[in-house]
Amino acid sequence: MVESRIDHAKIWAGMKHKGQARKYTGEPYVEHPIAVSELVREHGLSETAIIAAILHDTVEDTDATLEDVWELFGEEVAEYVWYLTKPPEFVGNRSIRKEHDRNRLAIAPEEVKFIKFYDVFHNAGSIKEHDPKFYESWRHEMQLLFLAMDVHSMESITSKYEEFIGSL
Repeated sequence: MVESRIDHAKIWAGMKHKGQARKYTGEPYVEHPIAVSELVREHGLSETAIIAAILHDTVEDTDATLEDVWELFGEEVAEYVWYLTKPPEFVGNRSIRKEHDRNRLAIAPEEVKFIKFYDVFHNAGSIKEHDPKFYESWRHEMQLLFLAMDVHSMESITSKYEEFIGSL
């Protein structure tokens, strides 16, 4: 694994997310994608997956573009980030956007599905603790997403998935 590429992704994501804070905790936003990337690394996924996890929110939450990601980190990282990027608001209301998310992630490469699982896993605690009312609808959306991604068939995540779903 080329740590310099991963370090470059962390620095670039840090610059792009500079000044942004996590909604519920107030911590620097970049801590979230880095935490997701560490979960992805612990799972033994590829360097591409680790970098995509670091960059998974840059296109939807900063001025970064998929073209920037492609140019700096390559086609495969850009593809992974594309799968992980929410459709823009002009696509429709939340329900329609979530349906597009499900459709996109249903056909995503398996590593992308792992990244998304760990993204949801990392977000769940703070949403549940700080916004229990929203958590109920969000939880339902995530259950539908996991069904669409067929997460339960991903053998190496089954026990973590079952434990996590039980806590949802």
